[in-house]
Amino acid sequence: MINIRCETLPDHTVIAEVNTLAFGQENEAKLVEEIRRSDRYIPELSIVAEVENVVVGHILFSYIDLVGEETLQVLGLAPLAIHPQFQRQGIGSTLIKAGLEIAEVKKEAIVIVLGHPHFYTRFGFQPSIVYEIESPFPVPEDVFMVKPLQSYQKNYKGKVVYPSTFHGV
Repeated sequence: MINIRCETLPDHTVIAEVNTLAFGQENEAKLVEEIRRSDRYIPELSIVAEVENVVVGHILFSYIDLVGEETLQVLGLAPLAIHPQFQRQGIGSTLIKAGLEIAEVKKEAIVIVLGHPHFYTRFGFQPSIVYEIESPFPVPEDVFMVKPLQSYQKNYKGKVVYPSTFHGV
């Protein structure tokens, strides 16, 4: 049985541990801490998954910029971390679905992710070029993806600019 909820202050240490174990390095854990200290942090979109009252997964959606004719704030999904012992059990999928539901309720327009296409396309993500959204990184087109939400409008196009908090990752 998986319990999904927003992070609380006492979760911060174990969230850092889950990110470090999932990625085999501390970069993502540090990124989460940096985002929390920034104006891009959205408390209700920092979500944990618990199994038997132990946090085994975490997902974070935070604001990034989409720079075109105007600069628009959009959601970036990063990181998504599942404790290695709990990977491939659907916990990541459950966290993504929960986050997307909250994003819809908050009337966000789009979510952007850099990730594995065969995983994220299951949730409606498509290559960003389909929406005239340009990646700030030199990556294959299929790994930089966008999911439009109900509030999406055609003016959401341009180049993605990540806040400086992301530069260490």
